[in-house]
Amino acid sequence: MNLDQTKQRMDGALEALRKEFSGLRTGRASTSLLDNIHVDAYGSAMPLNQVGTVGVPEPRLLTVQVWDTGLVKSVEKAIRDAGLGLNPQPDGQLIRVPVPELSQERRQELAKIAGKYAEQARVAVRNVRRDAMDALKKQQKDGKLSEDEHKAQTEKVQKLTDDSIKKIDESLVHKEKEISHV
Repeated sequence: MNLDQTKQRMDGALEALRKEFSGLRTGRASTSLLDNIHVDAYGSAMPLNQVGTVGVPEPRLLTVQVWDTGLVKSVEKAIRDAGLGLNPQPDGQLIRVPVPELSQERRQELAKIAGKYAEQARVAVRNVRRDAMDALKKQQKDGKLSEDEHKAQTEKVQKLTDDSIKKIDESLVHKEKEISHV
C-alpha cells in the first residue's frame, strides 16, 4: 500500500470533477465550455480543439475558427447537439457562438447536475479509500504490518479521504455560487 499512490488517485477524482465543472455553462463564455464536444471529422469523432481554434472575444461570445472549410457544418452540428443550449452561427470558416443568459430554472438544473458530479467524485474517493484499507488489512494479515503501523496507516488514509472530500465540497460550493451569481 502506497500513500502517495492513494493520494494521487484521490487527486485524480478531484481533477476529474474540476473538468466536469468546467463543462457546466454558467452564463459566462469560457473556452472550456466546448472542451467535451467531439466533431465527426475525417471518419472519426475528434475533439473540437483539434479541428479549430476556440476563442472568447467578448464575455458572452465564443468563436470557433475552423481550419478546414469542409468541417464547418460538422462543427456547427456538434455544438448545437451538445445539449448546452447554444446556437452556433457560421460565418465562413468562423462560427460565432453567443452564450445566452441563464434562466432561473436552468440555473437550478445546473446546480443539481453539479451536485451529481460532486457525489460521483466523493464515491470515487471512497472507493480509493476502500482499496487502500483492503491493502492495509492484507498487509497486516500477511505479517508485513504490525497492529500499530496498521492503525497509523489507516489514520493517514482516512485523513487523505477527509481532505479530498472537503476539497470536493468546497469546489461544489464555489461552482454553485458561480452558477447562481452570473
